Amino acid sequence: MELLLVTLIGLCFGSFLNVAILRIPKGESVSFPASHCPVCKHSLKWYHNIPLLSWLMLRGKCAFCHTPISLQYPLIELFSAVLFMLIYVKAHLFYESLLLGVIFALLLALSIIDLRYKAVPDSLSLPALVLSFFVDPPLISFQNGLLFMGGFTLLRFSVSALLKKEAMGEADIIIAGIIGALLGIKLGMAAIYLSAIIALIAFIIVRKKGYELPFIPFLSLALLLTWLFDTPILSLLGTIYE
Repeated sequence: MELLLVTLIGLCFGSFLNVAILRIPKGESVSFPASHCPVCKHSLKWYHNIPLLSWLMLRGKCAFCHTPISLQYPLIELFSAVLFMLIYVKAHLFYESLLLGVIFALLLALSIIDLRYKAVPDSLSLPALVLSFFVDPPLISFQNGLLFMGGFTLLRFSVSALLKKEAMGEADIIIAGIIGALLGIKLGMAAIYLSAIIALIAFIIVRKKGYELPFIPFLSLALLLTWLFDTPILSLLGTIYE
């Protein structure tokens, strides 16, 4: 029963993520105006905003002007629901699953925004950082988060000085803080290493001249994978360092 409830909450939170992804980069409020069609501007009825179901019932088109609705809407809602579900299956604790679900869902939104706009709004990243300090014993999470943020800040200044240009953004430092707070030192370092590998593979695949790959999606994905598979990763690390 709790699994279903957590999944439904994730689905509903995914609806909020769609609003945040579309409005925040434009400097618009996530509350006003009410949900409306971006083409005909017609305000939507409450039954047009049921996560996932409304898109299916409307067959992917606006109820008024019949303009196709982006596939992003159901996909983000579905991904958010799956995130919350996976987290509950791993954590088995209702409130902790909700807290972690919100953090990872915010990282999902940040990743999409970073890929699309090359921007990472503080209005999403900072709440995720603050929430991450309350997952484990707050003092330990806070210490680990600050340690990773300090390490990334030092790395940022060092690499920028060598390259004589800005090498990392402040958002990368915030995400590093979330990684440290959620994973601790050993797993956090593993997540950073994994993110570099994923980013390198993506860079090789894309190979588009002049295109700069945003790093937030890779940090977020590596964080999620490391958190989900922390036990085998710790076992692997133990084998390596024996």
